[in-house]
Amino acid sequence: MSKQEEQVQDEQVQGEQAEGEACAENLSAEELARLLEEARAQADEHWDKVVRAQAEMDNLKKRHQRELEQAHKFGLEKFVAELLGVWDSLELGYNAAKESQDIEKLLEGTELTLKMLKDAMAKFGVEQIDPQGQPFDPEQHQAMQVVERDDVAPNTVVEVIQKGYSLNGRLVRPALVMVSKSPA
Repeated sequence: MSKQEEQVQDEQVQGEQAEGEACAENLSAEELARLLEEARAQADEHWDKVVRAQAEMDNLKKRHQRELEQAHKFGLEKFVAELLGVWDSLELGYNAAKESQDIEKLLEGTELTLKMLKDAMAKFGVEQIDPQGQPFDPEQHQAMQVVERDDVAPNTVVEVIQKGYSLNGRLVRPALVMVSKSPA
């Protein structure tokens, strides 16, 4: 904005202020009281809106907090419902083992139960980490022992002591492994 435009704008503002002052001087006390009452009424209305908006925000905050608590409390509900079938199958297998000596049927039941568990876990993003024969990865594996081996490349997982698990790509438990090294 040029200086000339600024001067014109300043003159307009000063003119409006002068008009407002002249109007205020010409108003009677009753008119000023009426204007004051209107201003107070408008201020009260705005204050009421602010208070209501604040109350609404507080209620919204409380509702979101309750919903978050409910989500934490019952977030595993579907997972638990899926695992109940595995639990039932394990109980049936246990009871069958007490009554029967048929190892083949027990093995078959255990295999089916493991498959049910694997499927339930996969449904919720849990994956097993079984690195047998793979290169050692310190991000996914924890070396428990290093053994000299000449039949495999160095830094290869030669034995899995305990399998690892990840949840939706995030490591939950590393696989405990034995890693090869070159013979001395």
